[in-house]
Amino acid sequence: MPKVLISDKLSAQAKEIFDKNGVQADVKTGLTPEQLLEIIGDYDGLAIRSATKVSKAVLEKATKLKVVGRAGIGVDNVDIPSATAKGVIVMNTPFGNSITTAEHAIALMFATARQLGAASASTHAGKWEKNKFMGSELAFKTLGLIGCGNIGSIVADRAQGLKMKVVVYDPYLSDEKAKDLNLEKVSLEDLLKRADFISLHTPLNDSTRNILSKDTLPKTKKGVYIINCARGGLVDEAALAELIKSGHIAGAGFDVFETEPATTNPLFGLEQVVCTPHLGASTAEAQENVAVQVAEQICDFLTKGSITNAVNVASVSAEDAAKLNPYLKLGESLGKLAGQIVEGGINKITLEYEGTVAALNTKPITSIILKGILENFVETVNMVNAPVVAKERDIKVTESKNSSASHYETLVTVTLEAGGQKFVFKGTIFNSEPRIAQVGGMNLEASFSPTMLYIENEDKPGLIGGIGKILGDNKVNIANFHLGRNDKKSGQAVALVAVDNDVSAETVKKLAELPNVLKAKALKF
Repeated sequence: MPKVLISDKLSAQAKEIFDKNGVQADVKTGLTPEQLLEIIGDYDGLAIRSATKVSKAVLEKATKLKVVGRAGIGVDNVDIPSATAKGVIVMNTPFGNSITTAEHAIALMFATARQLGAASASTHAGKWEKNKFMGSELAFKTLGLIGCGNIGSIVADRAQGLKMKVVVYDPYLSDEKAKDLNLEKVSLEDLLKRADFISLHTPLNDSTRNILSKDTLPKTKKGVYIINCARGGLVDEAALAELIKSGHIAGAGFDVFETEPATTNPLFGLEQVVCTPHLGASTAEAQENVAVQVAEQICDFLTKGSITNAVNVASVSAEDAAKLNPYLKLGESLGKLAGQIVEGGINKITLEYEGTVAALNTKPITSIILKGILENFVETVNMVNAPVVAKERDIKVTESKNSSASHYETLVTVTLEAGGQKFVFKGTIFNSEPRIAQVGGMNLEASFSPTMLYIENEDKPGLIGGIGKILGDNKVNIANFHLGRNDKKSGQAVALVAVDNDVSAETVKKLAELPNVLKAKALKF
């Protein structure tokens, strides 16, 4: 009989599910790290929330452990690389909190529009300042959603029920899906101009960090309300506070903050701001949902071998993992490359496997390519649910295999169709490491580096010197410089520049303003 340790407080229903499925579940909460190290070697599975820290030391002692299940979304308390190296599957429950978080966003919209926080404090103080708190209705106002994944789409549905007009900025939301949801897709600039309320529902990454910044916030409609129940760091909190004080922004509702636990913050003390301590998932129903889901997922894996909502690459057998590992690294890097360069609006992804890779099980490779493409602007996407996320967004995914290699022993081609255009990216394996073979349809041999610059330009003299000067002036060291161009002279060309340190948005802007440069973008791998 498989044994599972429940080391954090979960609903009693979780243990009932384990018992019903023939899995022995021991409930031992409040363990010290030393106590956990002493007993973890006895268990096949571990069910946790946020209190238990699954460190490298714990994983080293977990000689029988096959799966860690997190009742909730975040897995920051699990050492994912160490778990993957040990062949331990890490699962989460990304959708159990969706309704609860969406409802909290709606609640904060009401609270800010009617100044409930300040009005409550005033009334508790016996002031009865009825004339001071003039509110605003939600009905017939425009809600701007930045991100429309699982939670964002629920917020949209609830807002429409309140008779709000909903516009959305989400580069990965297809026109067909937007139509099904009765949403209007707009640019970020258009959303800022039109929205009476703005609610954020994106992951936090290099593409979304400070998406509402000191530069973009002043472009909002006067009197707008800003709601953030997604991730701290999506909004420049200091800039927001100044615009609230100036009267340009009417108020804000924040459940998440750049630094948590948040004991001080520029937004604290402003009566126009309603703040809550990351309560998005804090309802009895949500806690029940995630407990039930994590128990069911762990049971299904231990008794049937099926894997749901895995967040690492250990979703194949140990034997296959050894063979697939170089191809998984290639697939993820190639997907990230394509996803960062093609900025949304994708309606079709075509994957071609040629040579050695075509003889392997390519399903996990496809999943990790999709993950790499989608993760820049999609909440809770992972290797397992990436195909589902693509399908939900009406992105058609097709695969083909050809075991006959041409110029390469292995070649993986990723073609994205967006806005009526095709963008082609190719990669291969050299000395067990992933390499770029083609970018945007142009041949270009390059290794992947943690930080790179992508530059599209007209194929004319002077580019290299201009790039080198700007990077040098901004203390950015070039590690490698790779060039590619089409067959026509004086046509279009691309450059991939590997650099040793991060490149600021200001530096990227300077590169984009160089003569003959059509596009410049910083890439992260």
